[in-house]
Amino acid sequence: MMATRVDGEMEEPGERFRAVFDCALDAMVLADDEGRYVEANPAALAMMNITIEELRQKHVLEFPTLVTESADAAWAAFLQAGVQSGEFEVLHPDGRVLVVEFRAVAHVMPGRHLSVLRDVTERRRAEATREKLAAIEAEKIVMEKRLAIADRMASVGTLAAGIGHEINNPLAVIIGNLEYLAREIAALKAATPGPSLSALDEPLDDARTAADRIREVVRDLKLFSRPNEQRRGLIDVKGVLESSLQMASTEIRHRARLVKDYGPTPQAYGNDARLGQVFLNLVVNAAQAIAEGNAEKNEIRILTYTGDDGGAVVEVVDTGAGIAAKDLPRVFEPFFTTKEIGMGTGLGLSICQGIVHEMRGNIIVESELGRGTRFRVLLPPAPTDALASAVPGAQPAAPVRRGRILVVDDEPMVLNAVLRSLGNAHDVKAVLTAREALRHIEDGERYDVIVCDLMMPQMTGMELHEELSRLAPDQAERMIFMTGGAFTPRARTFLDSSSNQRVEKPFDSIHLRRLIDDRVR
Repeated sequence: MMATRVDGEMEEPGERFRAVFDCALDAMVLADDEGRYVEANPAALAMMNITIEELRQKHVLEFPTLVTESADAAWAAFLQAGVQSGEFEVLHPDGRVLVVEFRAVAHVMPGRHLSVLRDVTERRRAEATREKLAAIEAEKIVMEKRLAIADRMASVGTLAAGIGHEINNPLAVIIGNLEYLAREIAALKAATPGPSLSALDEPLDDARTAADRIREVVRDLKLFSRPNEQRRGLIDVKGVLESSLQMASTEIRHRARLVKDYGPTPQAYGNDARLGQVFLNLVVNAAQAIAEGNAEKNEIRILTYTGDDGGAVVEVVDTGAGIAAKDLPRVFEPFFTTKEIGMGTGLGLSICQGIVHEMRGNIIVESELGRGTRFRVLLPPAPTDALASAVPGAQPAAPVRRGRILVVDDEPMVLNAVLRSLGNAHDVKAVLTAREALRHIEDGERYDVIVCDLMMPQMTGMELHEELSRLAPDQAERMIFMTGGAFTPRARTFLDSSSNQRVEKPFDSIHLRRLIDDRVR
């Protein structure tokens, strides 16, 4: 198909132009000074699915694009500029939308202006597909990194839980015996006052303080040993924050003074372990932004208060290196980090943001290079139904009768500590295995309370509960579990679904006695 001549144009030397015009693979169109189409090559007519006669009825700005300004003004601007390029979309008669790349040149010959058009629909579609695949691949890498971190944290958590369990059993013995000694010394002092017994107060208090410190360390380990649990509940924000600060204390000590500015802070709702992960990351980041060796001149300030919406707000403010303005918008992007190689993956803040957003909160950063950084975590108020369910109704205390108590633990020293904690208020039987406890109940013995360790060899506390649920359901309901912190997946599922009360080692003897007394009343 040859291009149609209009008014005799394209006479020699335009014949060579005609040959190029007609044979070009790209679509080409010519317009006159008024912007009316006068010529189109076969590629252009095929692209537009139009005849030359139909095309000549149109202005260049009527087809294929819709312009918001007048055609005359737009055309005049093009003629003055001389060159124009860009992309537009063409609605093909068959319903397809074509993406067309164009370049227009004015005055290629007297009274004629050329536009070269190229259908780039497939190219743009391929580019979009590549971008989508690249985004999917990037997300896959992020998820793999997060899973790797989660796996490492799970391994560390399992190790921490195991260490905590091994510490908790002897620690329960230490604390239980110290409390027993404190009660016995107090009784002796009341009976025989004198300076000799008073001299025991200070070493006893020191020992109890040290034991409590160990208990706090184990408690903190427990908090960070289960960051992937999805259990939710009311959170003591300041309590979780304190645990995070304890865990980060070695990072802070040689870099800055730690200043706590705590105001009234409401409870939040969510997973305390994951919130602890957020606080720990922010505090460690703050410490690592400050060079070691000049702690007195630097400060990490922790603020807590109630936000305008009634939720908890926690701020971590440091006097460290700060973040450059150009980097500030990217701090929450996965893999973005300003730390030295080997100091971070660039996922910490991204994960923190994800955790806070899961809690329907927000995390905001303000920073100035050389002046320090402020991270603000805003948590929404806890749901009113969660708060209401956490408030126990006032119950009048009934007199405590003498009860029959069965204590089951495979650690003899723990058994002795429990026996001393309970004193002479109840009739207590102690056994070292769950099988022995089961035999007593099979023989017809019944107890007001069964205090049983959860994890024991041969038969666990869970298995004893299962047997009692079948054999003596009333006895299964009377079980109180003691836990040392090392949970198998089965044990975790059991505890989550069980309505039985539990005490965590090292237990507070007053709390244990109160639980037992409440069941015996």
